[in-house]
Amino acid sequence: MMIRRNMATATAVTATLALMLSGCGRSNDRPQNDVPASRLTNGPATGTVTIWAQGTEGEALADFLKPFKEKNPGIEVKVTPIPWDSAQNKYQTAIAGGTTPDIGMLGTDWMPTFASALRPTPAEIDTSDIFPVSRQTTNIGGAQLGVPWYVETRVIYYRTDLMKKAGFDSFPKDWAGFKALATAYQDKAGAKYGVVLPSGGWNGFLNSLPFAWSNGADVMNSDQTKWTFDTPKMVESLEYVNSFFKEGIANKNPDSESASTASAFVDGTVPMFISGPWDIPGLKTAGGAGFEDKFAVAPIPAPPGGTSTSFAAGANLAVFKNSKNPDAAWKLIQWLTQPEVQVAWFKAVNDLPSRQTAWKDTALTSDPKVSVFGEQLKSVKTAPALTTWTQVSAAADTEIERIARGGKSPQDAVKQLQSTADSLGTGE
Repeated sequence: MMIRRNMATATAVTATLALMLSGCGRSNDRPQNDVPASRLTNGPATGTVTIWAQGTEGEALADFLKPFKEKNPGIEVKVTPIPWDSAQNKYQTAIAGGTTPDIGMLGTDWMPTFASALRPTPAEIDTSDIFPVSRQTTNIGGAQLGVPWYVETRVIYYRTDLMKKAGFDSFPKDWAGFKALATAYQDKAGAKYGVVLPSGGWNGFLNSLPFAWSNGADVMNSDQTKWTFDTPKMVESLEYVNSFFKEGIANKNPDSESASTASAFVDGTVPMFISGPWDIPGLKTAGGAGFEDKFAVAPIPAPPGGTSTSFAAGANLAVFKNSKNPDAAWKLIQWLTQPEVQVAWFKAVNDLPSRQTAWKDTALTSDPKVSVFGEQLKSVKTAPALTTWTQVSAAADTEIERIARGGKSPQDAVKQLQSTADSLGTGE
């Protein structure tokens, strides 16, 4: 049973690969792009276009393109599905060998790494309607590279039926209430643990950032020139998350398999977890008839004086410099990112539209589980668009694990993380 789509793999790469791609995490300049933005020609797209796409998207895209082909009878589109876990290596090898496809589906945090191999987006492709946080991921060194295809964010999944047994009529919006509900799930609703929270391992820190952001902490200053881990707000957020482990409300050594999280959610042993939109259809299937009425989703809780702020990611469509048919490639991207096409794509694979106007469609507004993601997307942040982020994030994962599983104080952990991040620099 595969509940969680492999999009999560797009949010980080191994430190070894990061070192290889970013010159050991250091560079004196932003990625340079010496190809000017082209202008789209009039008329339909023609010729052959190749596109690599990962995961569910790679599997579904070829059939989805039938309407585009009907409007552009002179076009041939070749879709190559590739696994998320080998995608970065495959793209890097293709760039080095000059064998890239016309279009690549790139995780939002991959953009700084591959920026120098991409073409600027033509002015004819209007991106003003795209969520600003998503559009920002394509702006590298002042150049607009690619177009956001879909977005995703994280919210709280919770069992509504067990919440009522726990004595709550509505989902709490603040930290104190969130912790009280998790405790009540254990004390009154028979849960083994009240919630799944990040306790280390791959992306452990990234998955804890919504609590830090909601508390007013951040990993960098506003112009991304200085790391800012060692702050009271960051310590406070880590102390809050760690209190769940110290008090036995969350398991500090959870099974990292998404299927295990889904199973525990369905059987009620762990009735809350944090995840993205891909889990909605899988949980409905896993829970069987009627289960969709037993769970809901809610925005990230906020501390006193804070704001509900979550993590945003997704994928961008970009055209490589080596493209043999850039005009047709951009026309395909332009079509795929039209609001009505994004709504159809959402219906096909559950990807959330990057176009804000698409969110007015009843396909997204009528389902309260989906509409919550739209609300959360109004207050989100992304990982820094820096080549050294992968290494810094990996170091942060280690510190998160040392806090939750090793008993290290959050104060000491952020101090060590700040030192490591400063030594790695920002890649500028």
